[in-house]
Amino acid sequence: MNALKDAIKSGRTVVGTTVTPDIDVSVPAAAGYDFLLFDTQHSAWEIKQLRPSIETMRGKQAAPVVRVAANQPHLICFALDAGARGLIVPMVNTRAEAEAAVRACHYFPAGNRSNAGVRGEWGEFKSYREYMDAVNNELVIFPMIETNEALENLDAIASVPGVDALLVGPSDLSIELGVPLDYKCDHYQRALDKIAAAAAKHGVVAAMYFIPPGMEPNFYVDKGFKLITMPWAPWATAGIQNGLAGIKR
Repeated sequence: MNALKDAIKSGRTVVGTTVTPDIDVSVPAAAGYDFLLFDTQHSAWEIKQLRPSIETMRGKQAAPVVRVAANQPHLICFALDAGARGLIVPMVNTRAEAEAAVRACHYFPAGNRSNAGVRGEWGEFKSYREYMDAVNNELVIFPMIETNEALENLDAIASVPGVDALLVGPSDLSIELGVPLDYKCDHYQRALDKIAAAAAKHGVVAAMYFIPPGMEPNFYVDKGFKLITMPWAPWATAGIQNGLAGIKR
């Protein structure tokens, strides 16, 4: 029902990319990525306008993942009703905040998500209850680790039932650590090691919101981060250039 969750559970490296409102998202959705990330916190996506773009992804390999602007039930509900199969919640600092995010994602009795009929691409069901249970079980939930407070509460956050990954917000975390955007320094790297260890301890995935410029993705994979986003534009440009190079001109 959710290939993204299956991929995460398999232990392989899961790779996605971010998409913006000015592109045809059906193209990267079929290009081989595991997920496409719709960022309603720092990009031009309006959360109530996601549904048409997410619907163009039906039947494609990539799963739609939405980052909401804040840990608020109504924003989470909008994203899920639009068809998100993964939900990213920024600035989760405590167990209570992680629990609140999970409750907002899940239908009763596991949570308090409001019902609005079958939403998203989840398969065929014999009953509405069967649909709700499937969504509760298959949805992927990513609390973001971005602060010193979150670092102090890693075990508590990672142990919340329903949490699937600890997703590092690289920029905010580096700023909180007093080394703004210095992603290579030992202080920052030690924090990443702590996150990866906590994720492994609790059987969830360590994830990176993006790979910092100039750094190799496999550096983070070897460190234990098995879910990452990569920019699609350079790869698309290289593919176009390769195609053009093969034509006699």
